[in-house]
Amino acid sequence: MNIQAIIKMLTDSGIEEREAKKEVKMLLEHFCNYTEKDEILGHPLTEEHLKIVEGKVKSRLADRTPVQYIIGEAYFMGEFFKVTPDVLIPRTETELLVTKGIEIIKENNLKDVLDIGTGSGCIACTIAKRTNTTVLGVDISSDALRIALDNVTRLGINNRAVFRKSDLFSKIREEEKFDMIISNPPYIPMGTELEPELSHEPSIALFAEENGLQLYRKIVQDAPNYLKENGWLIFELGINEADSVKAFMSEYFTDVQTEKDLAGIERIIYGKLIYS
Repeated sequence: MNIQAIIKMLTDSGIEEREAKKEVKMLLEHFCNYTEKDEILGHPLTEEHLKIVEGKVKSRLADRTPVQYIIGEAYFMGEFFKVTPDVLIPRTETELLVTKGIEIIKENNLKDVLDIGTGSGCIACTIAKRTNTTVLGVDISSDALRIALDNVTRLGINNRAVFRKSDLFSKIREEEKFDMIISNPPYIPMGTELEPELSHEPSIALFAEENGLQLYRKIVQDAPNYLKENGWLIFELGINEADSVKAFMSEYFTDVQTEKDLAGIERIIYGKLIYS
């Protein structure tokens, strides 16, 4: 068995070659401490390395467990975040959301942010670390919040990103007001058939009623009660959801705009509160 044969195990199962190579690299780094630097320097892979990675790939393919759950962490915007099946695996699309959020925060000198459906805390932690804001992350799942707390400790920003159990705004006090509300809510329509890897991720963080739009509608309707004057609302979008969410937001927010991902999908939507 060599590394090419291990990659072929993944590609033969339907995993795209580029992703297969990335997964093998992740397994080598995590379980064998064999990095890209070792490869550049010509350090050979040992039989022990190959046996370890082959075993992990077989486990991965046995029930299609995502590699991030196997290694217990995911790379997101320059940091490694702890992940378990209690939280979604951070994805590239969410990096677009956070990047735009940080841009708006810095341009407008915002200070207080609410992250709804925080999950692993990757959004809250990244914003807190890269800006001068304080971020409150809320989630309905106690298990997810435990992961978020571990991640905030990992990044050493305990006083900048804090977490609270809350079903949307249910535990947000009336006097608490924010400069920005950011969210990557569940947006996959109920009943959608997904790839097997997604069966390991928490369904409560994936699926939503009303053809995937339920949480957008609820957040948009209540957000004005918790935003400061000229506060911002920003979402990650599911496929073909931009027009519906824009219609929700336009009732309460001005200059609502979207931005596309690399695949040309409208993936981010944001706007500023209409203040009367």
